[in-house]
Amino acid sequence: MGRIVGIDYGRKRVGVAITDTLQIVAQGITTVHSSEIIDYLRDYFSHEEVELVVVGYPRQLNNTPSEGARFVQEFLNRMKKLFPDMPVVTVDERFTSKIASRAILDSGAKKKDRMNKELVDMVSASIILQSYLEARSYRKID
Repeated sequence: MGRIVGIDYGRKRVGVAITDTLQIVAQGITTVHSSEIIDYLRDYFSHEEVELVVVGYPRQLNNTPSEGARFVQEFLNRMKKLFPDMPVVTVDERFTSKIASRAILDSGAKKKDRMNKELVDMVSASIILQSYLEARSYRKID
């Protein structure tokens, strides 16, 4: 069973998370500049078995795509072109940055760490991926 990669795509930075090999738990691993994400994924895919990529898709409260969705869509189009055999799914990423910031605060992190946008993006990616895992697990029970 391969890992699942979670992505919180932003215009400047991309948070990246992965699952364990049993696909139970998501863990943030890094944040890379958005211009380097394709090279990062190409390298990661070359040495890890990856079964799926989960990308956060920004939506507004009324469920329509938000302003940032067009950048995510461009990224999704590049993924499809460059990695045609890699399945990619999107999940709603509303409030993940706020949830990530709160999780960092609740963990007792120092103020400097709480202000670290790279850390917020990485934690957001793990929240996106974990929410996918939980939704998938829930559907299996039904």
